[in-house]
Order: sequence, then structure tokens, then C-alpha cells
Amino acid sequence: MFDLNKLVRDNVKALKPYSCARDEYHGGDGIFLDANENPYGALNRYPDPYQKELKASVSMIKGVPEDMIFLGNGSDEIIDLCFRIFCKPGADKALTFTPSYGMYEVSASANDVNIIKIPLDKNFQVNFDDVIPWLSDVTLKLILICSPNNPTGNCIDRHVLEQIIVNFDGIVLVDEAYIDFADKPSLLDRITSFRNLIVMQTFSKAFGLASVRVGMAFTSPDIIHYFNKMKPPYNISTINQKAVLQKLGKINEYKIQVRKIKEERERLTAALYKLPFTKQVFPSDANFLLVKVKDAGFIYNTLVDRGIIVRNRSSVIDNCLRITVGTKTEDNELIKALKTIEI
Repeated sequence: MFDLNKLVRDNVKALKPYSCARDEYHGGDGIFLDANENPYGALNRYPDPYQKELKASVSMIKGVPEDMIFLGNGSDEIIDLCFRIFCKPGADKALTFTPSYGMYEVSASANDVNIIKIPLDKNFQVNFDDVIPWLSDVTLKLILICSPNNPTGNCIDRHVLEQIIVNFDGIVLVDEAYIDFADKPSLLDRITSFRNLIVMQTFSKAFGLASVRVGMAFTSPDIIHYFNKMKPPYNISTINQKAVLQKLGKINEYKIQVRKIKEERERLTAALYKLPFTKQVFPSDANFLLVKVKDAGFIYNTLVDRGIIVRNRSSVIDNCLRITVGTKTEDNELIKALKTIEI
């Protein structure tokens, strides 16, 4: 049975978090002489440490209560916090599936946590039977699942995801960075049912704010409490909070761009299949395509020489390129260049 109190590291439970000036005063306007700020300038004040205005806007867009929302300095901060809160260095384990987002393994190593890597099946899906032997391991505290998955592009079967969540007494982090491009539903509708579930999304992809570095975690208020306890006091700048608020005020623009990317994804898929060296374009629920080709290294280097940069993922999937869906003009240039390559 899931017990958050037993799962959280003892030092985290005992930790008295840093109390900043904005923790003590919650009002609006005033003469601020409490935080040792320079009184001059337009960016001289510390940001709201809990991003109240931004969370209110996210709550409206996502349909999630504000006390179930955590905003991180990119999704990577949220991943790191999960390791720091739930996994004891040198003793506990985490589990993920391969191939997937590389930061899970990097964060595990940085926190001295042994990470179990289970290969996805031939359809890039999770086989629940492969997970079962690990679910009873008392040192396994965290499972990380990317859906839609990077670099394969597909959503993980929802039934399997829920099987893992229900049968695991630790934390399950489902990374939905690309969910806006999928025609399948998010797991956001299950965060009130599963107390051990954290659903992570981002403003970097569909909202076009990769340089702003704001990630979202949706989970129980009890887990949010520990995120807030462990995060740096001012983890998201005022400039970045305002940038996200401005984008959320243009939600129709976001919807139009997502629709264009999904349409372009289908056009690009058809064009890639016409190339003689393309072996397979894997189905994608994301804003990129995983493409199996003849001699991925040669194609990659040829494109780089022509100023077109894709991602060579041959190190994780043999002879595969990951190609982000660009604008119609960018993709036309890509196809034009690919047509001149002879292998």
C-alpha cells in the first residue's frame, strides 16, 4: 500500500526549508525594505517564489486545482527533485524504459541512485510482465515513464501505465512533454485517483517556450508540499513567469500552431517514405519523427554540411534519425536536400 510518509527520505521530512522575504509577506504593493534588493530598476525585485498568478492561469487551462500544481525550472528540475525527495543515495533504485529521455539516467547518476533499465518491446511499448519482478523490491522508489516517448514518438499504452501505478507502492512519474501533439488523452484525469502519480508537462514544446524553461508537475497536495520544501526559493524568474502568462493569454495561437505541426507531421511522413533509403517512419504522437534509414551517419553528416541539423539516434536505435517537424518551408528544404543523397 502506498504510504508517502514512509517513502520520503527522513532528512527531507526533517528539513526546515529556507524562508525568503516573500514567504513572510504575502501582500501586493508596498515599500519593500525586507529583501535587501536594490531600490532602483525595473527588474530589481525578487520573483513570486510560488508563482501564484501563473498557477492560477495554469489551473484554468489544465482544469487542475492550484494546490496540485508545481512549476519547475524546466522539467529537469522536477525530475531531479523526485530523486532527491524519494531516493536515498547509494541505497535506493529507480526504474525506466529504454530507449527514452536521457535525463532520467543522468539525474539518477547525479544523485547516486541505481537505475534499472527495461527495454521496450518491438513496438516500443512497455511489457508489464517485465516490470512485475521489480514491483516488490522495497528499494525501488521511483518509476519514470515518458509518454509520448522520446525518441520513439509513441504513447505508452494507458492500460499498462495504470497497471504499473496501481501495483507499485512508490512514485510513478509520467512525463507528458509531447502530449499536446497526441490524439490520446493525458493521465491528468487520474491524479486524484492515484496518490502516487505525478504527471509532468512542459511549456517547452507545444507552447513554443523552450528558452523560458518552465515545467509543470501535477500531483497530490502532499507531494507538492515536498516539492516546495526542496526547491530553491526563487526557481522561476519574473521574466519567465510573465512570458508564460503572455503565451497563455494567446491560447488560440497555441492551438493553431499545434494543428499545423500535426498536419505537417503527416505530410513529412509521406515525403520521407518516398525516399529510396527510408526503411521505416515510425508512428508518432509527438512533434518529431523517428526514421529508420540506410546509413544514418552518412545522411546526418551530409545534412549538417548543408546546414540542416537533425538528430542521429543510432547510438540507441540502429540507423535511426530523429527529425523534428519544422515549418512547411523548413521541411521542404529538408526533403529537397534528402532527395540529392545517394546511398
